[in-house]
Amino acid sequence: MSTTETASNYDGLENMSVRELLENINREDKTVPLAVEKAIPQIEALVNATVERLEKGGRLFYIGAGTSGRLGIVDASECPPTYGVPHGMVVGIMAGGDEAIRKAVEFAEDDAEQAWKDLQEHNINEKDIVVGIAASGRTPYVIGGLNACRERGIATGCVVCNAGSAVAAAAEFPVEVVTGPEFVTGSTRMKAGTGQKLALNMLTTSTMVRLGRVKGNKMVDMQLSNLKLVDRGTRMVMEELEISHDEAGALLKRHGSVRAAVDAYRAGNEHQVL
Repeated sequence: MSTTETASNYDGLENMSVRELLENINREDKTVPLAVEKAIPQIEALVNATVERLEKGGRLFYIGAGTSGRLGIVDASECPPTYGVPHGMVVGIMAGGDEAIRKAVEFAEDDAEQAWKDLQEHNINEKDIVVGIAASGRTPYVIGGLNACRERGIATGCVVCNAGSAVAAAAEFPVEVVTGPEFVTGSTRMKAGTGQKLALNMLTTSTMVRLGRVKGNKMVDMQLSNLKLVDRGTRMVMEELEISHDEAGALLKRHGSVRAAVDAYRAGNEHQVL
């Protein structure tokens, strides 16, 4: 039996106080970063493969079902506003389609042929990389999609939470974050979901840094989609150029991003490039 399905280390949950529930859940959650740490060499290989393809105009696709699929969609949807990359560079696809984001679609994950059909709608090709996300490592939707990609020379990776799974076997660059039994037996939205989220954060953050989408430690290409981000961008420009808040705000408004504002200022004053 996979470790994500083995019995919880706790029993009698209904008899615990709220404080006991919270402390025990937290105790289990503390083990997740250690599981991710063990997978860093695998994550490194996946990042390098992803960077190589995105540098050449390829795209990163996530495929998954349930919580795993939703995590892929969240990670993909946050790349454009955070790093200013085009919509479509990182794409999340889940079994059951967009309807399944909010409400489970029965047996959608059991269709081993559907993932490839879904990928074809995006004109998937050998320049791209496809990462399957599956806590159990045995989701037919993901296995079928990865196998179809490998048959056609498309790079594949995965993030799973059991060792030696069928999903990992189907992936060229597998990442195995073995998080162990859940606090509520089999509830992989908990530790497994947290482990997957951490791994996906590491994958796209490291990839975007390597693609030049971060300067120093700042998101210089972020989309200015709300007042909080406009204020953050203004302060970035202030600090970088050592100018007033009003001048920084005007530059940012005129040029639309921190990078563009700084580049434009320096082109006219210091002949430097961010």
